[in-house]
Amino acid sequence: MSANELVPMTEEGMAKVKLEMAELERRRPDIKRSIEEAREKGDLRENADYHAAREELGMLNAKISQLNGLLANAVLIDPSKAPKGKVVMGSTVTFTRLVDGKQMVRTIVGAGQADPASGKILATSPLARAMVSHAPGETVVAELPGGTTELRIDQVEFI
Repeated sequence: MSANELVPMTEEGMAKVKLEMAELERRRPDIKRSIEEAREKGDLRENADYHAAREELGMLNAKISQLNGLLANAVLIDPSKAPKGKVVMGSTVTFTRLVDGKQMVRTIVGAGQADPASGKILATSPLARAMVSHAPGETVVAELPGGTTELRIDQVEFI
């Protein structure tokens, strides 16, 4: 994601991101305390507790920064106001991969809601971008990391 790329997000997704950020912020004082306690033990060059705590704080700060970036670039989307009958964020799409006839179902979601294992993909993913604004019966070409593939949109539902 580039610094100025807009991030589509539903209210639910935004709430999840804010909750995750709050949980990470709550952990920060404990990690800082661990760093101070490890620092008091002496020689920092050979202090594994100190280095582990510093690394944990760095990863925590990076994740908080990433979430702040998501929220700063968030564009709130209300799926209930989207045009019906076309693929939009919040719709569940049944489609067929034309190369092998395999039918799949994916739900297009905003930042903070993706869960590929349960079929929820980001609206900014290559697959979702290929399908957005298309209707059942239409064929689209998706430029995926594994190569180009043609898909037929079979059904669009809204939850």
